[in-house]
Amino acid sequence: MDNEQPGVPDGEADATSIGRRPVLLAGTGMLVGSLSGCLGGTGSGGDGGGDAPAAITIPEAATCDVCGMTIRQHPGPSAEIFYADEEPEGHENPARFDSTWEAYQYEFERDDEGWEDVAFYVTDYSAVDYETFEDGGDTLITRHYEASSFAPVTDVTFVVDSEVKGTMGRDLIGFGDEADAESFQSEFGGSLTGHDGVTPEVVAGLGT
Repeated sequence: MDNEQPGVPDGEADATSIGRRPVLLAGTGMLVGSLSGCLGGTGSGGDGGGDAPAAITIPEAATCDVCGMTIRQHPGPSAEIFYADEEPEGHENPARFDSTWEAYQYEFERDDEGWEDVAFYVTDYSAVDYETFEDGGDTLITRHYEASSFAPVTDVTFVVDSEVKGTMGRDLIGFGDEADAESFQSEFGGSLTGHDGVTPEVVAGLGT
């Protein structure tokens, strides 16, 4: 479990610590079905054959491949996408992001260009001890960037458009345990969806 609390300003008041159960990673070799939704690749983080690359820890100076911000310096969910025969501009795979919605935006655009994703990971807030905290009138959530904090995008339930924001505004906050997502939604609002429910229209309504 990632016990650090990246993305929380020093001395931040009104922080609420919420313990989460560790997610067992032993089942990562099980068969994961291909997407039936909008994305052209597997987007699953595993295809049962052991060929998909594993999630990595986001490097300290890494920047978001959409907005260019230094990921580890800001709060909110992170994401990584590996591609089969293409690479993001300026560095090797994975493409990396400081918000979930930007990762989807990037993937929808690359899918239109014919890129194939072979692994798509997002922060699993069931796998970490996260905090929500107040800053400038907004309720924010901590950043987690260690490899162990990521889960395949098909394995999480998203809370969409809750009152809790990331560094790029309203976002999709993922939980590997659906009960955790339901509890978060009960406290902070929003709606629940899985990966296949994330469409360009959903993404277009986020980020403010």
